[in-house]
Amino acid sequence: MSQGKAVPKIAVGPQGVASWACDAVRAGGGVVVDASEAQGLVWTDFDSTAQLIETLANNPCITWVQVPFSGVETYMPYIDETRTWTSAKGVFGGAVAELVLGLLLGGMRHVAGYSRQQQWTEDHGRTLFGARVTILGAGGIAQSLISMLKPFNCHITVVRNREGDVPGADVVLTTSRLHEALLRADAVLMAIALTPQTHGIMGKAEFQSMQSHAWLVNVGRGKQIVTDELVWALEAGEIGGAALDVTDPEPLPTGHPLWSLPNCIITPHVGNTAEMVPPLLAVRIAENVRRFAAGEQLIGIVDRAVGY
Repeated sequence: MSQGKAVPKIAVGPQGVASWACDAVRAGGGVVVDASEAQGLVWTDFDSTAQLIETLANNPCITWVQVPFSGVETYMPYIDETRTWTSAKGVFGGAVAELVLGLLLGGMRHVAGYSRQQQWTEDHGRTLFGARVTILGAGGIAQSLISMLKPFNCHITVVRNREGDVPGADVVLTTSRLHEALLRADAVLMAIALTPQTHGIMGKAEFQSMQSHAWLVNVGRGKQIVTDELVWALEAGEIGGAALDVTDPEPLPTGHPLWSLPNCIITPHVGNTAEMVPPLLAVRIAENVRRFAAGEQLIGIVDRAVGY
């Protein structure tokens, strides 16, 4: 993939929608060209997968594709050894972790519950200080969360798909020991990629393993939770509450039971917003263009074997 010292030719798509990404390509030392001339393609639109795949099919000389998502399950059927794909994993870690912390505090301290009242009520809530927190995932969001939780003196357990240390975690377990990680947790934070192994990873059995006061926060993907079984757990008081930035289905339909449950907080998939994306993703694009030109390993390479 090395281009030596030649200026890399990079297309930005869809055409005409992201001047900031063109600026990022130039900042990395590249030149913006039409897809027919390009060696690499930076894709910035979240809702045009079919157009991306068509662009690649029509331009076989493109050897590198940068996509704007951290989760790449939509693209997996099209990823093979003919091209290098890089995702945005790690780019939005701090921003998404910030939302997780806000949702967690809003749930545990009953801020969301108070906000729905129209009169003075009795006190509710638990403190995050000294809490036992289980994080599903060990990527950029999890790393940012660990840093944010440390001032609260939390005991942090990380659950990941393979053995290995996670800086800042008190305990690291594999997914085969998920139930063990749920038993004593005051909060369970989901920040994992959607793969066949994580689809429906939280269902009735897992909710029954959790403490009745524990809060669940999901910023991964909605399909990682069995929605009907979450509704049951919330209605039955099996868990303390849930804060969801992602849902299944998504968008969550008007009138869905989750909307009206007093122990459920829902945000519309806003871990990173349209305003946040350009400045954060531009840094990754510029660096990867620089690395592409130098023949260095790119950041955020998608691993087909693990699905992200």
